[in-house]
Amino acid sequence: MPNIPVAVPTDGTSILDNLTTPLLFQGDPATAYRDPTAIFSEGFFHLFFTLVETEADGSVYMYVATAKSDDLVHWTPLRRITPRDPSLNFSSPGNVVRWGEEWILCLQTYPRPKGEKYGNGSSRLWILRTADLDDWSQSSPSLLRVKGLDTPIAEMGRMIDPFLVADGEETGKWWCFYKQDGASASTSYDLAVWHYEGRVKAGENVCILSTEHAYSDSSNPGNTGSPGFLMFHSPQNGIGIKRSRDLRHWEDCGFTTLGQDKWPWAQGRLTAGFVLDLTDEPLVGKYLMFFHGSGPEDEETFFDTHASLGIAWSDDLHEWYWPGKS
Repeated sequence: MPNIPVAVPTDGTSILDNLTTPLLFQGDPATAYRDPTAIFSEGFFHLFFTLVETEADGSVYMYVATAKSDDLVHWTPLRRITPRDPSLNFSSPGNVVRWGEEWILCLQTYPRPKGEKYGNGSSRLWILRTADLDDWSQSSPSLLRVKGLDTPIAEMGRMIDPFLVADGEETGKWWCFYKQDGASASTSYDLAVWHYEGRVKAGENVCILSTEHAYSDSSNPGNTGSPGFLMFHSPQNGIGIKRSRDLRHWEDCGFTTLGQDKWPWAQGRLTAGFVLDLTDEPLVGKYLMFFHGSGPEDEETFFDTHASLGIAWSDDLHEWYWPGKS
């Protein structure tokens, strides 16, 4: 792929018109693609996800991997940006945020010793830093002490699926939401010293979006309502949606399984929705949702294989579309 982004369409079409399938990366008996997140910068989509590979001897390794595209159809070869180490199994990239002159990617470790199926009690949250979104070897992973510096690392408890979001009122204040006892949350001003804020009943893979559509009326999409935050999270199946005005108090406001009933590759489970606001980007003009689907069996059967990454989009965060939707 040339290092020049495609031109913005001038005929009223969208870059999404190029897509003929909701599938971006399709899993197989040796590969799973899970937990996507993305950022759009300088004309390119940078997609990050968990890559799970089953090797010839049956050993399973997890990585955070990335690929880049200027049109959502043609992607660079994927690159692993974390090591091959089952005692760490870096995975589940939550989101990428700007921090001064750097980009910050939050992610988890997911140790699975002795063939354990799921990450054990030593699973923790981390961040990686880079100056250019491409070279993630510029820094070593830094542990997020989200329970506070007074809590020993060994006593932090199992925590996965981090997501960073800026406070809606106080400049310089950041929240980290993560899977522990529902969705737990901590706040920090420097990403080093954290204060635990509590928890909300929610599933995993939390994604939080600040949007004017948070309190709009789904029966009247033209009514933009009032601003706030939407939380996209993953219950047992599908994408649950909650809303809040202050990141502390949440109420349920929606649920979707997109086209799961027609997608064999997602009929086992559809999950891990990440929403990217590109409504002001002429190339797209929509909210994009990246997600993963497992199938045709559920994740009790297929966890390390047959997981695929998909895409959908929306104008108002109520009605979702994808290639082939009638």
